[in-house]
Amino acid sequence: MRTEYKIFAGVAVFLFGASVVYGFYTHGATGHLEWIGTVALILSGLLCSMCGGFFWFVARRIDLRPEDREDGEIAEGAGEIGFFSPGSYWPFGIALSATIAGLGLVFWLWWLLALGLIMVIASSSAMIFEYYTGTRHPAEH
Repeated sequence: MRTEYKIFAGVAVFLFGASVVYGFYTHGATGHLEWIGTVALILSGLLCSMCGGFFWFVARRIDLRPEDREDGEIAEGAGEIGFFSPGSYWPFGIALSATIAGLGLVFWLWWLLALGLIMVIASSSAMIFEYYTGTRHPAEH
């Protein structure tokens, strides 16, 4: 995780620096600050900072992985990584739902926006619980 937080922190520093340069450049060229690009760069830097902070937080609590060590071997990372769905149609459903919600937002149709958000929640929940089998039973008293 150390590599990941360093990458995100580096990108965040770049984005914050780019927002300062962009702000000065647009103010010098046009006489006023161009707010949309400046705010977009700042928000992008904050997003990268948030991801980098999460990876830094996690990296402090786990042991070094083979890819984080200088002497790590490829074979040390072998084994089961996790379960990956071989094929699922739910990402398409989430994208379709987000498109409907986005159209509701663009045209400011509150009912379409509400429908799209409900569909996003439903399709996201369906994807999360797609492989849930319900085999866990509460202990009988």
